[in-house]
Amino acid sequence: MLKIIQIMLLGVGVLAFLPSAASSINRDAMLKAADKKASGEYVRSRFLPLMKKPFDQADKKNLLIIGDSHAQDFLNAIVEGNYLTDYQISTRYIPVRCQIAFATDVAQYIKAKDKRFCSKSDTLEQASAQIKEADVIFLAAKWKEWSAKKLPETIAKLSIKPLQKLFVIGRKSFGNISVRRYLRMSEEELIGLRNQPEAHHMKINELMGQTLDNILFVNLHQKVCGTNNDCPVFTPNLKLISFDGGHLTKNGAKYIGEKLFQNTPLGEL
Repeated sequence: MLKIIQIMLLGVGVLAFLPSAASSINRDAMLKAADKKASGEYVRSRFLPLMKKPFDQADKKNLLIIGDSHAQDFLNAIVEGNYLTDYQISTRYIPVRCQIAFATDVAQYIKAKDKRFCSKSDTLEQASAQIKEADVIFLAAKWKEWSAKKLPETIAKLSIKPLQKLFVIGRKSFGNISVRRYLRMSEEELIGLRNQPEAHHMKINELMGQTLDNILFVNLHQKVCGTNNDCPVFTPNLKLISFDGGHLTKNGAKYIGEKLFQNTPLGEL
């Protein structure tokens, strides 16, 4: 009888230990993802080697991703989910300070301190030859209000051909990330945790939704956050989505990819 009681108590102890162990694993992963240097390197790691890569594989379709570090996130979402494997991918980097725009008065919107820097960066004009070669083009960025307003003009000047497909990936923002605070919270609290995006995020995202065709505009905020103004901080399996509020962790990229390629035109590519 004593032996049976001991076995029962051992079983209870194991059950009591498991949630604690899972919690420890999640927190270790959280701390690792919160390493901004390592996470920043992850964001860039796939995008940079593909910059201006020629489309040289005749047996594959051509996919061009243009944008800033948020375009790098988008590429990671594609790769982590193993999407678009029948495409050869090339990338073009246009820094957030310079913005994606193809308009006559772009220079007036660039800050004085950034003008020299942006004059040396890649542009849509420079990418025009490769844009013509692409079967699918993605524009992804941390859009500013002025560049979002210019998007209809920008798109018109790209002269996309009928057989080409163009998609504009909307803004994303997961608010202020505080791993130190999350470490003190229970798993139940973390799973329901939602953050308010940065103040101007919703305004710009709504502007894009109003001025762009639904077929080409991929409303990332809506796909990930729903109709609410706030967004989840963790995936359903308690993985940190963003390490700094704007850029994606490895788990966050996979999660975002699932959202973007399910029940959207992207899933049909």
